[in-house]
Amino acid sequence: MAAPLTMEEALRLDDDQLKRTLAGWDGLPGHVAVIMDGNGRWARKRFLPRVAGHRAGRHAVRRCVRICGELGIETLTLYTFSQENFNRPEAEVKALWHFLQETLLGETDDLARQNVRLSAQGDLTQLPQTARTALQAAIDKLSGNTGLVLNLALAYGGRQEILQAAVKLSKRLNSGDLDEAQVTEDEFRRGFFNPDLSDPDFMIRTSGEGRISNFLLWQLAYAEILITPVLWPDFNERHLMLAVVDYLNRERRFGALPSAPPGGDLPASESLLDPARWKRLLKVRP
Repeated sequence: MAAPLTMEEALRLDDDQLKRTLAGWDGLPGHVAVIMDGNGRWARKRFLPRVAGHRAGRHAVRRCVRICGELGIETLTLYTFSQENFNRPEAEVKALWHFLQETLLGETDDLARQNVRLSAQGDLTQLPQTARTALQAAIDKLSGNTGLVLNLALAYGGRQEILQAAVKLSKRLNSGDLDEAQVTEDEFRRGFFNPDLSDPDFMIRTSGEGRISNFLLWQLAYAEILITPVLWPDFNERHLMLAVVDYLNRERRFGALPSAPPGGDLPASESLLDPARWKRLLKVRP
């Protein structure tokens, strides 16, 4: 399905017009994943401690949850705390867990009003008990909702998830629960932290860093990726809507060839396997 508008057209619309155009569009990404990067740089630019950047990022989360729900996106995964984040200074790590607990307590009622359901993926046993308790309480309270699924990647690492899945699969094979001939991608992913979650269609990374940082390594295999220089605390509804417009104007091919234009089929003499054609394309003399 063609995109509802081009980027040039989108830039001419105000936020309300853009939202009305995109809301409920059939080609919207079902699952959007976000690497929320740039909190520290945002704080440093303002001569503030890093934790101030994390607190400012809470407003960006609130904005993105709201607009994803209004557009009709099904799932929003936020890279909230990685395995590598445990290597940060102890005081900052403790502050982040305290901030998570504070945010869950402060935002759950608003999430309930927006019909948001909460889930999490990662090694949740590594969370402090108070944070785990607050997380489970929020998940339980929102479990009956039917709108946007807000998925938090916590104590998460893509390599660790794949290793865990491999170990679980090995145990099933050794126990006889599964035969080697029955091993499929679906059976493998049963060992993931949150195996029922769909793969992201679209991944956004803020702050301009061009890497995926051990995030959803298996699941992002064919996701469309957008890197924006906007720091996470500054990321707003319009930024996300314009990112969606960018996504809608791409052609997802999953390794296949692009769609041929009408009347664009190659004649037999111009087969992709024709050596003469490749010599012409590469300007090689016969």
